[in-house]
Amino acid sequence: MAHIPVLLPEVLLGLTPKAGDIFLDATINGAGVSSAVSHELGASGTLIGIDLDREALALAKERLKDAPCKVILVEANFADIASVLQKQGIPKINTCFFDLGLSSNQLEHSNRGFSFQKDEPLLMTFAVEGSGRTAADIVNSATEQELVEILWKFGEERMARRIARAVVEARGGERILTSKQLAEIVEKVVPRRGKIHPATKTFQALRIAVNDEFNNLEKGLEGAVESLKQGGRIAVISFHSSEDRIVKHFFRKQTEEGKGIIITKKPIAPRREEMVANPRSRSSKLRIFEKTI
Repeated sequence: MAHIPVLLPEVLLGLTPKAGDIFLDATINGAGVSSAVSHELGASGTLIGIDLDREALALAKERLKDAPCKVILVEANFADIASVLQKQGIPKINTCFFDLGLSSNQLEHSNRGFSFQKDEPLLMTFAVEGSGRTAADIVNSATEQELVEILWKFGEERMARRIARAVVEARGGERILTSKQLAEIVEKVVPRRGKIHPATKTFQALRIAVNDEFNNLEKGLEGAVESLKQGGRIAVISFHSSEDRIVKHFFRKQTEEGKGIIITKKPIAPRREEMVANPRSRSSKLRIFEKTI
């Protein structure tokens, strides 16, 4: 399934990529946005795509094989933007883009337990291979209080204590190793409200914890601002309030320090037509910042 970018017209309008620009896609996924931007950059432009997910990079490579601009793809964490650009011999960039959501491919085909609708190994790691803890490690070894804190801090889950207690009780019988196991545990203790699955926030919280997403986002934003040319812009699409809050506060801090201006006084939300055509877009928010020094 091809990755469908959200808020694409708004991103292009906000970033205004031009021929000869150097554009950095910090979360290239399936290259939905990058594919569109590449045509604006032209033969004299450069597109750098970063992703921890090797499978996403392979999809991006295929989609960008006929791109008119120079394309550089790097398997890396966007927290390391500055070092990635340094290794590529690129001192400054004109524009930078972050899409903080999961791609359709990661949800449907990664086999890493991102979706509560599938029975997959409970990994939730962006990197296809690598060391470090998995979601299974957390749910099977964290204390009940640690689970409560993870669910509340990263998922804003109001039923955090009830879910944490259920997880601890369930793992006393057998280790929780698949996404289906975890989803069923949550479903038993959290009532369904509307169309939203009871395990949505639990899966979100664990994914964020596994990949240290909040800390990496702050580092990535700092690296992006440092790497921007004067007049360069950053666009960030977030999908839940905690991420949006980090972006909002970061951009505000940059303006208070005199480094730039916020282009979007309020976050841009998708139009109704887009939400109907692509339900994944419904919670998305776009914020844009311009560096002025």
